[in-house]
Amino acid sequence: MPGLIFPFAFSAHLKASFGINKNKEDKRKQNLASAEAIHWSQSLEKLLASSSGLSVFETFLQSEHSEENLEFWVACEDFKKTEALTILISKAEAIYKEFIQEESLKEINIDFQTRNDIKMNIKDPHPFCFDNAQKIVYRLMERGPYLRFLKSDTYLNLINMPESKSRKS
Repeated sequence: MPGLIFPFAFSAHLKASFGINKNKEDKRKQNLASAEAIHWSQSLEKLLASSSGLSVFETFLQSEHSEENLEFWVACEDFKKTEALTILISKAEAIYKEFIQEESLKEINIDFQTRNDIKMNIKDPHPFCFDNAQKIVYRLMERGPYLRFLKSDTYLNLINMPESKSRKS
């Protein structure tokens, strides 16, 4: 398909949110999407603060088979917002089993001391018991996948979308 901007893995929802259509309203959405995508290059924090940025980054990480760090980071953000103690306890256990426990399918790369601290913290969980691990994972994403994402065809197509469309008009 000539002119296809997104890889097949992108959902129709993402295509729609980035305005892959031809009318004037969609052209305006394309410009907004491109401006938002350019904003993501300022920092990983700005990328993760954007719901569409988070979705695009997650799709990119899935293509690399390395989405566990982002999934852990998102789980920690959700965990911090949890107020009910019973829910906090169950979420802490779930995060531990999915991302921290040795040899889990989505085990994140953290040092022994951090892993041990978390093991102790979840016995009496508080909203910030995963903070050290979350900071480690954030730095890992910032130094690796985020930089690859900014150089990826996926990202470059997003920021160049209005320019390439306007040349064809």
